[in-house]
Amino acid sequence: MINCIIIDDEPLARKGLKEYIADVDFLQLTGEFDNPVKAMDTLAKEEVHLLFLDIQMPKITGLDFFKTLQHPPPVIFTTAFPQYALEGFELNALDYLVKPISFDRFLKAAMRVKEFYEVRQKNIAESVSMLDAAGYFFIKADNRLVKILYDEILFAEALQNYVVIHTNDKKYITYLTFKSVEDYLPSDQFIKTHKSYIIAAAKVDSIEANDIRIGPHHIPVSRNLKDEVMERLLKGKFLKR
Repeated sequence: MINCIIIDDEPLARKGLKEYIADVDFLQLTGEFDNPVKAMDTLAKEEVHLLFLDIQMPKITGLDFFKTLQHPPPVIFTTAFPQYALEGFELNALDYLVKPISFDRFLKAAMRVKEFYEVRQKNIAESVSMLDAAGYFFIKADNRLVKILYDEILFAEALQNYVVIHTNDKKYITYLTFKSVEDYLPSDQFIKTHKSYIIAAAKVDSIEANDIRIGPHHIPVSRNLKDEVMERLLKGKFLKR
């Protein structure tokens, strides 16, 4: 499922996009906002796979807002002004929809997004399969190359421009993007619970509400990821009466 949010100051435009999204089975709307500032908290804390972003809005344009995001999600710009298309594509937009937006044009853009994620997942899977055979990878930490065994990892945590990898014995701080670490870790062993956390499924000691316990550590679970996390952790491993 591709989680998406809408940012548009026009109520009718938001309504139209909401109806289109509801008609596409692989899209899920997780938020809508009438100005970019209101969306910042969601973008910072939740897993957003796709942003439908209007361009002409009061106080700040969609283009300028998108440039402020440190780790922006894939974006589709929606606007009544076609002259901004070039600048939009220079920001690596997946598509550029000119209002009024027809459903067939929207569907074409949605399929482009689906293809984008399918190709990315294939590339990740191929990279992970190559790494799985070795069972380890190297990172640069403490001015040296450190070998990290998958079996020793408890969880990985994003920290500004760094990633902290917690193992059985210690933690390593490395100058990497969280995305690069996520791509390296085998998806059958590691689960993303939050925008800033990936856990080793086998290391989980207990689960309570939106909190996962691994030894003395408390790992948060994002609201929009909770169902997927619980399903993957408990599938075939939950004994009940």
